Parts: sequence; C-alpha cells; structure tokens
Amino acid sequence: MEYRHLGASGVLVSEIAYGNWLTHGSQLDDEQAIACVHAALDAGITTFDTADAYAATRAEQVLGRALRGRRREGLEISTKVYFPTGPGANECGLSRKHLMTAVEGSLRRLATDHVDLYQAHRFDPHTPLEETMQAFADIVRSGKAHYIGVSEWTAGQIRRGHALARELGVPFVSNQPQYSMLWRVIEAEVIPACVELGMGQIVWSPLAQGVLTGKYRAGREAPAGTRATDTKGGAGNIGEFLRTDVLERVAELEPLAAEADLTLPQFALAWVLRDPAVSAAVIGGTDPAQIRENARASGVRLDPGLVARAEEILAPVTESDPSLTAAQTPARRP
Repeated sequence: MEYRHLGASGVLVSEIAYGNWLTHGSQLDDEQAIACVHAALDAGITTFDTADAYAATRAEQVLGRALRGRRREGLEISTKVYFPTGPGANECGLSRKHLMTAVEGSLRRLATDHVDLYQAHRFDPHTPLEETMQAFADIVRSGKAHYIGVSEWTAGQIRRGHALARELGVPFVSNQPQYSMLWRVIEAEVIPACVELGMGQIVWSPLAQGVLTGKYRAGREAPAGTRATDTKGGAGNIGEFLRTDVLERVAELEPLAAEADLTLPQFALAWVLRDPAVSAAVIGGTDPAQIRENARASGVRLDPGLVARAEEILAPVTESDPSLTAAQTPARRP
C-alpha cells in the first residue's frame, strides 16, 4: 500500500480507502462486515470512511466495532454529517446545534475520542456558512476532529468555505466527490479549485457503482446479489451506468486491463489515482477477497498510451451524455 498527502496538509492517507456506505448495517451481517474491515487492514489500508447517516447510524457502529483494539495512531477515520439521523427538526443539516450534537454521536458510535477528518456531507443552503464553519472550528479546537472537509460541494461553495476556514485558522483539507472513468464531473471546476486551495480529493464510487468491474453485461440481466438488484438502496444509484452503450464500452476496456496485467477494477482504480489531485479512492465490498484484490491497485502507474486508448473508447459515451462531464455536482448522491 502506498500513501499520499491529503491535499497540502501534512497528514498521509492510504491510496485505497475503505468505505461502508451501502454495506455495513445493511447489505452485510456484522461478522462479514468486520471480516472485510480486517481484510482492508491486512492489505495496508489505514483510511476508513463512513457517515452518520449510513444505515441510519449503524454503519458507524459496525466500523467502530471492527476497528476495536487497533492502534488508533495508525488509522485515519473519517465521517460525515448533514443527512437526517433522527426525526427531530434539528437532526439534520449543518447548523451549530446539529453539528455539536452529531459529532458526539459519531464519536460514541465509532468508539473513539476523535475523528481524523470530519466532513460536511452536503452544502446546507438553509444555514449561514459562517455558522457552519465556526462550529467546525470549535470541533477542531476541542480535539474532536483534526481536519475538516466537504463532500459534493461546488467549486464556488468550496472557495467560500475555504476562505472562512482560513480566517478561523482551521485545516480545511479535503473534498469527497464522485469520480470515475464514467463520471468526470469534477474535472472542469472542482479539481482546479481544490488544487489551488491545497485540498485533496477522496473520491467515492471510483468503480461507478460496480459497473467498472465488468460484472454487468449489455443485453443480460444483472447478476443476483449485485448492487443493481439491491432493493435496500443500491439499485437506485446505478441506473445511469447500466445503459447498453456504456456497458459495451466498458467491455472494450477489459483487453487494456489485461495488457497492463491488471483486473478491470484495478485498472479503473489506477486510472482514478493517476491524477495527483486525488489523495485516495474509496472502495467498498462484500467479500474480503474482493477488498484484497482491489487494494493491489495502489502503486500502479498506468502507461500513458493505455490511458489515451481508454479515453478513446469511452469518449463516445461521455461526449454524448453531458451529465457525465458537466461542471456541476449530482444532487442526490450519498
């Protein structure tokens, strides 16, 4: 496993991070989830990503249990706040009231006295940004978080938040956007803004909800047990990548991966990590073997010729669907 600085900060994160969005507390029973976390640790992964809203807070609980007894100094634990965690009117958003309560809940569930990175899961248009950033600053100063970041904010929102964080003397170091060979929204505006500001990308869905594993085939039913058939939430997020033209192009990438002596998932992860603006790629998984295999993408350096050929293959898809490359951020992603 190789490690990268999180933006311009001094903290290092593993190039492959482990996330538990749709798995812990939902798709997997607890023991299988814990086995996946232990496989990640064995593969050298030290960066773990979760959120208080995942599986109605259960994902944090399972991750906390899975990491129990591990050297806290050797881990980077990240969680996020914004989406509802209860029925109350103030149990969501980025108000000071919610942030100060939410961080205590996350720490309790994760069984730790601090998180390394605390991220705003979305931008909150109903709370003054000054209020949000002051609350984040107080959380950092209290020692409950070391760094702060955001997820799925626009370039303009990131610039505003970073300016306030600088005034407050708070390390605002990360952005967590969706990014893959099939979803390149952040390239136009978000990545350039973050590079300028010294913020690293911890990208989610680098395998495009599993489509870049090659498990889905044009003209065939989705395999049983995959995300496309998951009635607990996964199926609602993968549809845009299951078009026939997309699946046909993905199949054409397989010989390129083989030429690089990689699996298709490893090739897709290495493609994301080719960009030095990306600090880490978040993977999930339902099988420890899958975690170990994908973690081997760390340290891979793709030949520029292979990258160019991959982009030629995918160009008809991305050019014909502006939503895959437009300078905007998706509104409904977790």
